Amino acid sequence: MGRETLDFNQTPSANRVHISFFGRRNAGKSSLVNAVTGQNLAIVSDMKGTTTDPVSKAMELLPLGPVVITDTPGFDDSGDVGKMRVEKTMQVLRKTDVAVLVIDSTVGLSEDDLEMMMQFQDRKIPYIVVWNKADLVTEWPANCGSASRYHYPYVKTSTVTGKGIEGLKTKLAHAAKTVEVSRRLIGDLAGNGDVVILVTPIDESAPKGRLILPQVQTIRDLLDSRAVCMVCQTAELAGCLAALKEPPALVVTDSQVFDVVKDMVPENVPLTSFSILMARYKGILDTAVAGARFVTSLQDGDCVLISEGCTHHRQCEDIGTVKLPGWIEKFSGRKLKFDFTSGGEFPANGESLREYALVVHCGGCMLNEREMMHRMDFATECGVPFTNYGTLIAHINGILERSLEVFES
Repeated sequence: MGRETLDFNQTPSANRVHISFFGRRNAGKSSLVNAVTGQNLAIVSDMKGTTTDPVSKAMELLPLGPVVITDTPGFDDSGDVGKMRVEKTMQVLRKTDVAVLVIDSTVGLSEDDLEMMMQFQDRKIPYIVVWNKADLVTEWPANCGSASRYHYPYVKTSTVTGKGIEGLKTKLAHAAKTVEVSRRLIGDLAGNGDVVILVTPIDESAPKGRLILPQVQTIRDLLDSRAVCMVCQTAELAGCLAALKEPPALVVTDSQVFDVVKDMVPENVPLTSFSILMARYKGILDTAVAGARFVTSLQDGDCVLISEGCTHHRQCEDIGTVKLPGWIEKFSGRKLKFDFTSGGEFPANGESLREYALVVHCGGCMLNEREMMHRMDFATECGVPFTNYGTLIAHINGILERSLEVFES
């Protein structure tokens, strides 16, 4: 997986509730975002289309806690440039945990608003409707409120007077509770006093003076379970194993050294990787396993998409663009083509995605569960096998079954 890093005092954006504000141009989205956050996060203007790109901010928002707030361009924008803005808005929708639909109360509910509600419902995204600019309304539209066609929580707000802002925060907090993930990264696999060895090689691509995000999250989850962590590089693994009076409860390794670590860890000691743990945590493990096994079905000339959820400076021996293509071709015995995407780049339509015979994704530690599930489900709908780095590497090294045994007990 990529070399994403984290300030130890921050909650990763992928673990925060993603709250996104949608609406037509000039509905007051940006003013409302600023009022809710108490910051000048978004530029405010009476001119339509002021917000040209999604603007996101990771922050602590009481009473919700750690969240990511996103202001989006109006979904009724027009023209060639407007169409691109709308596409950006729909990209945000893929990772939205809680949606806020902002309606200009002086205009009323539009067909565009109703279409967006259908999008929320189809994607099972909890949403709140905000009837904004309440200070300008003397007689409310007949369709204001929870219309019989759609049953939704709503609130009337004014960013000028402050009306309804606290009520909106309360409704957001309630909606956020419905999307909390109860799964553990590793804490359910090791308990009080269990010793877990984490193999974390420090190579040229490792961030200086820091650990990558999956390693940090794994350590924290183990500490929360009162387990004992031993962290070492590959060369020190044998010494760590020998120093223990009893075998460790589990060994977790960086996928890139799977081929070395598998021969060092006794068969009676459970072994898996950070990337496989992340696949389970994101809810994609079963699909990733099936996708990894598909590699031997690739044919000469097939194109494989290798996708990363983050953007980072690529090293000369980058795992995504250099190592994985070589390993896949060697294991499959086929001459293949490879395309690469990173960050928010991922095929947006079925025609583009169906050009690929396989999608190999990073662990997705920088993407929230909803975004990862969207990418996996979209590939599945298009009939394209989907896997992730660590699961595929374990299969290539002949230890995928062993890497999954820890989840069977």
